[in-house]
Amino acid sequence: MKTLLIRAEDKNRWERRTPLIPEDLNEILKDTGGKAFVEKSEKRIFAEDRYAAAGADSCEGMDDGDIIFGVKEIPVEKILDNKIYVFFSHTVKGQKENMPLLQRIIDSGSTLIDYERINDADGRRLVYFGPFAGHAGAINILSLMGEHWAEKGLDTHFAEVRRAHQYASVKAACEHLEEISGRIQKDGLPRQLSPFTIGILGYGNVSSGAQQIFNCLPTEHIAAGKINAWLSRGMGDRHRVYLTVFKEEDLVIPKTEKAVFDLQEYYNHPERYENRFEQFLPSFTLLVNAVYWENRYPRFVTWGGLKRMAKSAQPSKLEGIADISCDIGGAIECNVKTTDSDMPAYRVDPAEGTIRDNHLGKGIVLMAVDNLPCELPLDSSSFFSSQFSPFVPGLMSADYDRSLDASGLPPEVKKAVIVYNGQLTGKYEYLNRYLKWEPTDKKIRN
Repeated sequence: MKTLLIRAEDKNRWERRTPLIPEDLNEILKDTGGKAFVEKSEKRIFAEDRYAAAGADSCEGMDDGDIIFGVKEIPVEKILDNKIYVFFSHTVKGQKENMPLLQRIIDSGSTLIDYERINDADGRRLVYFGPFAGHAGAINILSLMGEHWAEKGLDTHFAEVRRAHQYASVKAACEHLEEISGRIQKDGLPRQLSPFTIGILGYGNVSSGAQQIFNCLPTEHIAAGKINAWLSRGMGDRHRVYLTVFKEEDLVIPKTEKAVFDLQEYYNHPERYENRFEQFLPSFTLLVNAVYWENRYPRFVTWGGLKRMAKSAQPSKLEGIADISCDIGGAIECNVKTTDSDMPAYRVDPAEGTIRDNHLGKGIVLMAVDNLPCELPLDSSSFFSSQFSPFVPGLMSADYDRSLDASGLPPEVKKAVIVYNGQLTGKYEYLNRYLKWEPTDKKIRN
């Protein structure tokens, strides 16, 4: 039986989450008879005495654990030899900044399991923070824009919205937004911002979280295919917020004129499709990006599209973008750098193709915080732990001296094993081309 260790997060000062909350850890230890350690942390959302009451020992460093559980990336210099690491590694796309980490794990003879790839038989993710990224992103863009408009002399009730980390919970944020909703229904929004429209790209877990927040306002939903015509007819009023959710068929179109949209073909051959979202770009006051994106997919907001929008005779409504998915230069091309909770946004000049720090002043406000769920650490940790804890006994009882197939790891977890005892597993061998090393001739033990 392997010992487990919950590490102290050190990505940034905002990261207070934990992958296992004390109550769930206590159940795991009672069921398995195993041993657990918790690395000392002054900022983790659950205090060490809570973990002590659950049966875990406090420790300094990660030496005591066989299986190291974290949330965010572990600094390269902290990787120990011959350990089992479980965290969000952000390596599966060949992310350049994390290739040294991946190489170190390989060199250390360790095993790397990534939460992002713990999937069911249909490829659906089973362990994620997604809804809380949506929650925090939606709260923050409303708060930022309220301050942005106040600086411009526009009085909106969004100036009352606090940052996500200033709310005790999602429930507390929703209750506050429902109070603000009543004031919007009574007083209305400035005519310069009306009708107030929000477009959300994507409809998965992140999008659902964002929609939950926006639906606390006096919201009416408008279909993607109707929004442009709806605006051209002068519809809407100052006392409501209008929300449009975009699916894949709303975002792209086949390059071949006579072809029809096919979702599976788009996933398999995105090069056969091109962006059709640009026609909708001027229709929204706020835009929220919640789509999964890789380099092979089209971009939806491009520098060229922003420039054309800025030079168009048709006035644009677009004032703010919350890029919750936060792929640099990705689906939202003008997202050129990540931000953090200290300075969550910068401004984009669509005509010049330049950016300026801070959300106050001229330009489109772009929020690009890359770990939003950390701003709701209590709720997000509890949610994540409830999903992940059922897999932990299998991780502890597995035999890592045997091949991956014979290890006894739960099948959902096997899919998430990127490195096994110092070697990339078969489905992740493609990462070799992103590493600055020559792979050995040793066979992968699958």
